[in-house]
Amino acid sequence: MNALNLAVIVIYLITVAWIGLRLSGKQKSSTDYFVGESRMPWWTVCFSVVATETSVLTVISIPGGAYTDQGFGNVELAIGYIIGRTVVAVVLIPLYKRGGFVSAYQYLELRFGRYLQGVAAVTFVFTRLLAEGVRLFASAIPIKLLLSEFGLTIGYDVIIIALTLVTVVYTYLGGIKAVIWTDALQMGLYLLGAVIAICVLTGKVGVDGYADALQAGKFRVFDTDFDLAHILTSTFALPTAILGGAIFAMASHGSDQLIVQRILATRSLRDSQKAMIASGVFVAVQFAAFSLVGALLWSYNDGKSPKELGLTSADGFYPDFILHGLPVVISGLLVAGILGAAMGSLSAALNSMANSTVADIIRSFSRTEISDASMLRLARVMTLVWAVLMALFAMGFSATTGNVYLTALTIAGYTYGALLGAFLLGRIVKRANQFDAIIAFVVTVLVMTFVVRVIKIDVTVAGKVVEKGIAAQWLVPIGVLVTLVVGGISSRSHPAPAATEPDPVAVA
Repeated sequence: MNALNLAVIVIYLITVAWIGLRLSGKQKSSTDYFVGESRMPWWTVCFSVVATETSVLTVISIPGGAYTDQGFGNVELAIGYIIGRTVVAVVLIPLYKRGGFVSAYQYLELRFGRYLQGVAAVTFVFTRLLAEGVRLFASAIPIKLLLSEFGLTIGYDVIIIALTLVTVVYTYLGGIKAVIWTDALQMGLYLLGAVIAICVLTGKVGVDGYADALQAGKFRVFDTDFDLAHILTSTFALPTAILGGAIFAMASHGSDQLIVQRILATRSLRDSQKAMIASGVFVAVQFAAFSLVGALLWSYNDGKSPKELGLTSADGFYPDFILHGLPVVISGLLVAGILGAAMGSLSAALNSMANSTVADIIRSFSRTEISDASMLRLARVMTLVWAVLMALFAMGFSATTGNVYLTALTIAGYTYGALLGAFLLGRIVKRANQFDAIIAFVVTVLVMTFVVRVIKIDVTVAGKVVEKGIAAQWLVPIGVLVTLVVGGISSRSHPAPAATEPDPVAVA
């Protein structure tokens, strides 16, 4: 039985790499490598965006959260995401598509200058290196446990290297096309896994199981506790999820090259906008599916705690059911789906980091014109460089102690506000120049470092007062506000420019 499950996993890994290379074709130019010559169907781009933002932690933690105390709170969060992505589709995507960009940060070069573009790009690649390195190691944790159930004792380092090698093969050769097509396949697989789990669990718990979960509050969507401390620190408080989530999505999907690059691969502005908005809808569907798995698992396990079931945390509920509650081969397929979630986010990060390094840093600061053939070679080289660095960082982290989940969640808080704020500064404060924008960017990163690491709020939990940091969704609007205020004040220290820089939105 274990041999069959392992065979399914190995076949899946080989198939993903083959399909990615087969569908991507031979890369003829750097634009083809970066944005697929802007000819990708919008629905594949939509699925790629969803797969890019879905990690192993998403797949296992949402069922665990629904099982315990979050209910369908992630669906509430997705409502804010849909609003934020709609704003991005209307306000920011036209800037990128009509400007003919391959990177979001090319707008900053056009509006302010290459130095701000370089600052934003360096911030992006190193933030992404940290965040994705932590996610890569965190992904290895449940994968190691799953493989141990198949009789394989494999260390974290081996899993990290294996995931990186398989992913880098099709990412290096196939570029963004391979990434998008494999992402779409992998999203389909892990969602299929959720549907299979729902069907099996429904057969086991029946209508009574649904009724029990409903009565226990496992289907609760909205958190209506409006205590100020709760709103500031809880991810699922209604204002935090809707308003904070919308602004967070504007940053993650409007100023992060990881997502913007996929959107730029579509055929037209309208297709880009459809892919962006539809991705929010699919994320809501995905969150609902995994939340339903968690609610049904609660009924299936009679509400037992992780400790009572021999698990270390709530994140173990879904993997445990995959291994022990599903037939052979099916369980192997669902484990492959979890591997797919890890590979999807990794391949997207590698390609976007190579893109930004070449397009925003090397080309912008090169004193000589770089040929397109050289750009393509550089893109592939940087894909390998970032893959090695990311794997090394993930393996180095595996030897340390610390809360990897908390680390992964807070990294974006340092820079997302500055990135989104730079774009909004260029649109709102017409007299702001490159010096103003760089000062505002640097000050915002410093302020957000202080906010993330120092500021804590006392919150009463189960009758006890505990210190909690500000919810991640509020970090972005705080950062944006700091950027706009500092940039606006700085812009008053010099005369207004005689004429503003050309706006890419006006380019036909």
